[in-house]
Amino acid sequence: MGAKIKKGDLVQVITGAKQERGGDRGKQGKVLRVFTETNRVLVEGINRVTKHTKVGQSQRGTKTGGIEVVEAPIHVSNVALVDPSTKKPTRVGFRLETVEKDGVSKAVRVRVSKASGKDI
Repeated sequence: MGAKIKKGDLVQVITGAKQERGGDRGKQGKVLRVFTETNRVLVEGINRVTKHTKVGQSQRGTKTGGIEVVEAPIHVSNVALVDPSTKKPTRVGFRLETVEKDGVSKAVRVRVSKASGKDI
């Protein structure tokens, strides 16, 4: 089955705390990675958490570790794909399209915006 959200897509957070309360709802970001086994996505600049890593040394002798801020995965149901034409979140549908290559026709699923009906 084709995925509704893929790596590189622009998505918007549709749940959680509002931005004025320190949350991420309404923020848009690019999908960096999709975890299909847990139905989660890693979005650039969204769900940033403070991670404490143990201090150690690299092979060159530089110190590693300390406190760093990284993005944590967010559930795919909490984000919506952004329609490129309207720049607003939309639901995703699929449409079958036949493509001919070297005389062989093949059915391809194309992602379609439910709001505008345009291809994504």
